Amino acid sequence: MRLVVLGSTGSIGRQTLDVVRSFPDRLRVVGLSARRDVEGLMAQAREFQPEAVCLLDGAAAARWTGPAPLVGEAGLMDLVEIDADAVLVAVVGLAALRPALRALERGRRLLVATKEMVVAAGGLLRRAQRSERQLLPVDSEHSALFQLLACHRPEEVAEITLTASGGPFRDWSEAAMARATPADALRHPTWRMGAKNTIDSATLMNKGLEVIEAHELFQVDYDAISVLVHPESVVHAVVTLRDGASVAHLGPTDMRAPIQYALLYPERRPGPAGRLDLGAGISLGFGPVDTERFPSLRLAYAAGRMGLTMPAVLSAANAVAVDAFVDGRIGFADIPRIVAATLEAHAPVAVDCADQVLAADAWARERAEAVIAGREGAGP
Repeated sequence: MRLVVLGSTGSIGRQTLDVVRSFPDRLRVVGLSARRDVEGLMAQAREFQPEAVCLLDGAAAARWTGPAPLVGEAGLMDLVEIDADAVLVAVVGLAALRPALRALERGRRLLVATKEMVVAAGGLLRRAQRSERQLLPVDSEHSALFQLLACHRPEEVAEITLTASGGPFRDWSEAAMARATPADALRHPTWRMGAKNTIDSATLMNKGLEVIEAHELFQVDYDAISVLVHPESVVHAVVTLRDGASVAHLGPTDMRAPIQYALLYPERRPGPAGRLDLGAGISLGFGPVDTERFPSLRLAYAAGRMGLTMPAVLSAANAVAVDAFVDGRIGFADIPRIVAATLEAHAPVAVDCADQVLAADAWARERAEAVIAGREGAGP
């Protein structure tokens, strides 16, 4: 399979290339992109010898040595025009939205690891598909749901459940969480992820975004999507059937497993993630989410139910708030407050094209910055 990886120097991108190394007979990298990590992208290009590479940041591209790379969003658009079977999107935010839509229109299989894109533009992505199962999730929870739901007819499904580790603050009091530092938030107990996803896991916004993703990808009503805290992170999703039976997907806490499943689908082979050893004394615990301590999940459900451009605004405002927390401009407890204030100020519109999604994203970022600065003058 000829593969383009958008966001190849990030956490998911690097793990994707680790999977590629395990299957040289099946996977060939023909395109790579990064935002500004010139050295990392150059090292990957030397190893995998792609047909083209792209840097989103024009200033970073000026430091490139050798044949000139593609640059910016236009470069990503050219990259997905390469003759390829699949495009894996691991670019944070919406920078790859138009290229992703183009890839679907060109008949490429789209492997989505960027939850913000599905949250903000899931309907556009679904409508751009030319065939069934052209859009495959890479998130561990949604990969698990994809596999579980494939075994049952929609009318047999009563509820789907996403599991959350609870993050590093699972057992912290509200007062302690209010004093949490970025270093505290980045100490995830089970998963190895990028900084943005790790902090989103600490607020449980990560799970809120995944609830919206599940609705968009599988067309399940929000009332039939639940979240449980599962500290061991062994069960990635559960589907409860109308006869009362529940089926669960268990697997190692290694993102290379769902990445491999998406890359090789529907083929299954032994891979670098290894197996889950059920005989090693694994215990499984489950409990409800405390939405008083973790209000981000509640905000995500509300934005998802409202639909239109509200999920895009939720995602963008959260990204700004997370950056402000990392920079030390706000406290941990301010993240959901800023998101809520931005949502309250927004007048949502229907999503019919990428421009509307990107406009909502830009407005939300400006508004969230105004909330942080204490000047909430930007209109809806």
